[in-house]
Amino acid sequence: MNNVTVNPNNYCILMAGGIGSRFWPMSRTNRPKQFIDVLGTGETLIQQTFRRLSKVCLPENIFIVTNEIYRDLVKVQIKGISDRQILCEPSRRNTAPCIAYAAYKIGVENPNANIIVSPADHIILKEEEFSEVLLTALEATAKNNWLLTLGITPSRPDTGYGYIQTSDEEGTGYKNIGKVKIFTEKPQLEMAQQFLASGDFLWNSGIFIWSLSSLMLAMKQQLPDINDIFAEGKEFYYTDKENDFIAKAYAEVRNISIDYGLMEKASNVYVLAADFGWSDLGTWGSLYDTRTKDLNGNAIIGKSVQVYDTTNCIVNMPNDKLVVIQGLDDFIVVDDSNMLLICKKEDEQQIRNIVEDVKLLKGDAYI
Repeated sequence: MNNVTVNPNNYCILMAGGIGSRFWPMSRTNRPKQFIDVLGTGETLIQQTFRRLSKVCLPENIFIVTNEIYRDLVKVQIKGISDRQILCEPSRRNTAPCIAYAAYKIGVENPNANIIVSPADHIILKEEEFSEVLLTALEATAKNNWLLTLGITPSRPDTGYGYIQTSDEEGTGYKNIGKVKIFTEKPQLEMAQQFLASGDFLWNSGIFIWSLSSLMLAMKQQLPDINDIFAEGKEFYYTDKENDFIAKAYAEVRNISIDYGLMEKASNVYVLAADFGWSDLGTWGSLYDTRTKDLNGNAIIGKSVQVYDTTNCIVNMPNDKLVVIQGLDDFIVVDDSNMLLICKKEDEQQIRNIVEDVKLLKGDAYI
């Protein structure tokens, strides 16, 4: 796909400010997972994401929102990116302020923008299918006042994902687009099993598409306080006063996700059902699902790992470390510099709490 054919109104907001605590100890504050070559492909996750999105957006129309401490990492990893495209948050305020900041800045440059919002740390195995899905979504949102999310056909009752219940597709004019009935955040296992059996639910990918005008209208209706804060900055974006304005804005703005603040409340929310080999790579279990396994179901990263009577484990070790594992089933075993994690896969959702305990007991050196 050549950039010559790309619609210049297509923009992307790439969210790259998180620290990925559930992916600890590989993902840490000074080196979050989006800046790591997790899959061993020669590209970090943010590099893969930027390259994929460049197939449907001009590279100069991709804006990366990150924490100010990662500015230099972005510039090193995304070659040729301009300062105009890097939006630095002084503090973490969740996804609604992040998206509002970027949208208002894009709006100053192009009020006709049609925008993809994507996390920087997802895995997409079927890249051509992904591009086609995005082009369909962009066509739909350019013509309709829709807030569109991409929904993934679930393959298992995963309790780490949010779910979307869909309604009848008739009336949208698009084969795979239906109106959203309800969002459900990370259900218990029994409910997730019911969702899977019903066939009415999709995983919420966290990838959104909407026109700038549709987003602005929805924010004025559902998030007027956040909307007003960033609207005040119109005269400062792209000037030497932008950083000072953003510092003030982030000191005032509340912490809220775009899902809870907007998508779960608006009446014009639609979902495009798709399958393009997606994983949000939020946990070690999700990485396990994407890796090649040996005959005993072990996904092993590291050239000097020997396993005996060990099954269904994910093992991530430095290539120069000899590691011998005996008698484990369904475990996560990760070594990263001064940290070793051994955890049952079924308990991986507790890793975020473990990180908090480590921080309290040992300080920031291990975080």
